Amino acid sequence: MCGRYLVTTPPEAIRALFRYREQPNFPPRYNIAPTQPVPIVRMTQGEKHFALVRWGLIPPWVKDPRGFSLLINARAETVHDKPAFRNAIKRRRCLFPADGFYEWKSDGNRKRPFMARPKDGGPMAFAGLWENWIGPNGEEVETAAIITTEANREMGAVHHRAPVIVPPEQYDFWLDCGNVGEQEASSLFMRAPDGAMEVFEVSSLVNHVANDTAELLKPYDPSTEPAPEPPKPKAPRRPAPKQPEDTGQGSLF
Repeated sequence: MCGRYLVTTPPEAIRALFRYREQPNFPPRYNIAPTQPVPIVRMTQGEKHFALVRWGLIPPWVKDPRGFSLLINARAETVHDKPAFRNAIKRRRCLFPADGFYEWKSDGNRKRPFMARPKDGGPMAFAGLWENWIGPNGEEVETAAIITTEANREMGAVHHRAPVIVPPEQYDFWLDCGNVGEQEASSLFMRAPDGAMEVFEVSSLVNHVANDTAELLKPYDPSTEPAPEPPKPKAPRRPAPKQPEDTGQGSLF
């Protein structure tokens, strides 16, 4: 899966890569987490546009999002069959600009965070889907999810899933829902070529959403790793109240 990622390329460079009309200005984000606003690129009437949406797709048929599981990822193998994604893969495809993503590797009782990014540097684009949810009172929320597939060789050593990365020459092909059918677009659901990604361990600082600085990009260094939090002391158990001896005469108290 993909549960955290980053966008650090300046807005002007991202705009030049995706060629959308808007001129947004946004700060670098080093630790983007689900439910946060994220930038996407989508196509309307043959033109690409920038938008901010919430990461975590809500299908339009959901009545109350509070009782619905957060859909941050959509599996490429089942995206055509799942009711939550069936319409979006046909009509609402998008791209997630990104400079890399994080994944966690299980190691005994703990999970070690790793960073994955293009070996040649620069931004990339994850294949995504977006939806527009309208509530009972007319409120609207635009949301999106990242499509994942099998990990390549480098990423596979950490986790078996990774985002679908769309090559720049295929951006228009993926986004053009009016002329490119869902099955044609799905031809892009391939894992990244072996050797294309740089994968390295990073500090556990990334585990906390509040940490959102360039420090997260540094390779893991045990000497700078924050000390684990001491376990919280358990509250002493209160002895059970002593029951009065039953004399057989009963009591009002």
